Amino acid sequence: MPRLVRMHHTGSIKVGPSDKPISICACGLSRTFPICDGSHKAARLVETDPDALYVYDPDRVNVVEVRRDVPPPPPPPPEPPPAPAPLAN
Repeated sequence: MPRLVRMHHTGSIKVGPSDKPISICACGLSRTFPICDGSHKAARLVETDPDALYVYDPDRVNVVEVRRDVPPPPPPPPEPPPAPAPLAN
């Protein structure tokens, strides 16, 4: 079943020791996922509307559709706590 996965990050996340960090893809466009290959840099030139949802081809190279982004509905409110038990006489 196909799914649309929203990625909000526009870069990578560096992990590991500070002298030799590894860049992990956080944008979802890397062809070497989960390792970042810098694909987010080209996406910044195309993705200019912060309120749009950009849909990429299966190779994650070309934008095939630009949609108005509709945020997901808010989560339902939490259920109220159960009523306390009656006190015994």
